[in-house]
Amino acid sequence: VGGHWCYQSQKCELPQCEDPTQWHQTNAACSGKKQSPVNIVTRNVLYSKSLTPLTFEGYDVKGSAKWNVENNGHTVKVTLNASPKVGGGGLGRKYKAVEFHLHWGVPGEQQNTPGSEHSIDGEKYPMELHVVHIREDAADVTEAKQNPDGLAVLAFFVKADEENKNYATLLSELENIKYKGQSAQIDPLPLSSLLPPEEDLGRFYRYEGSLTTPDCHEGVIWTVFETPIELSQPQLFQFSALHFDGKNSTAMMENFRPAQPLQDRTVLWSGASVPLSPALLLTPLPFILSSL
Repeated sequence: VGGHWCYQSQKCELPQCEDPTQWHQTNAACSGKKQSPVNIVTRNVLYSKSLTPLTFEGYDVKGSAKWNVENNGHTVKVTLNASPKVGGGGLGRKYKAVEFHLHWGVPGEQQNTPGSEHSIDGEKYPMELHVVHIREDAADVTEAKQNPDGLAVLAFFVKADEENKNYATLLSELENIKYKGQSAQIDPLPLSSLLPPEEDLGRFYRYEGSLTTPDCHEGVIWTVFETPIELSQPQLFQFSALHFDGKNSTAMMENFRPAQPLQDRTVLWSGASVPLSPALLLTPLPFILSSL
């Protein structure tokens, strides 16, 4: 199928599909100057005191309407019915959450291929969660895209560690949405239960970028958090139940876009979430570094 975008891992089965290096042929924006994801080089980030901790509204509320979990042929997408909001943290306005989805590599094996989209100093994590928000005054993503600051995505790395019981409901449903187009309803959770504790969310990176899938729309404010979410290795492995298409199609893995050139953008950093004492601020930096 010409003009159908795909990930590199699908090329064997679909030689005609357009992998990330060819996305710009369908959507010119994919070769724009503000593309995502990026590799964050920590020595080049710029500390910004405007990046105070974000304020989360309704993130701890369990809505009444069920969540729709769908295999859309590229990822697992969960559509939210309630609209938790995020603001502060240098955002300039409030944004409401509309959906979340994940990107991963090859889960399960010891030599697993990490699948996070963003990386820190070239290091990737097994998986990355994206919580997609739109301006609170926009009706939907299409309307939000008409503004240069229409979308805000919160990105969380996922590392293999302890079992995370808060993910049990979602993970148990993956068996029922193995194939493209299948969907299921799950009981809603407080969105905060899927994220690291709020007190760990004060350290993050911020930059202007794009959606990481076609149409690669630019106008996305990215917030990439330092503290990762923990899932156990068996939990990560549950994602291997999924397929990109119907029965006998390629297993859904390595559904990430490679890092894009930063061009002339600056990545901002919130710095330590704990304010430094005035005495420390007057201490020359080399002394602080040598005493750490």
